[in-house]
Amino acid sequence: MLELRHRRLWIAASLGLVALVAWGSLQTSVGSPTPQGFDKVEHFATYLVLAMWFTGLVPRARWWRVVAGLLGLGLAMELGQFLMQAGRLADPADMFANTAGIAAGMLLAWLGTGGWALKVEAWLPS
Repeated sequence: MLELRHRRLWIAASLGLVALVAWGSLQTSVGSPTPQGFDKVEHFATYLVLAMWFTGLVPRARWWRVVAGLLGLGLAMELGQFLMQAGRLADPADMFANTAGIAAGMLLAWLGTGGWALKVEAWLPS
């Protein structure tokens, strides 16, 4: 992790974000119909945001860990959906959308959003 003054806050927010994604991926009680294919947009956008979030918190030399961790999260969610057999379906196309979102997030990080947390902390009072 980058040398951040509010390290505990960033870690707590990161854990909350991952928990929210896990809940959204595995919950079955809030099922609302989505237009055909729109769930792929949701997968893409979610993993793009996650990639941008975590590349803002870790040094560039460790971005490969962000990619590995997010791929692992996406795979775990798809496996969880398959194993639960509770109305959620594991779909290889979802994993493709997750991977595309990660790639887009990494590209944006490389183009300039990486390390954003340092800029945010510069604005915050000590």
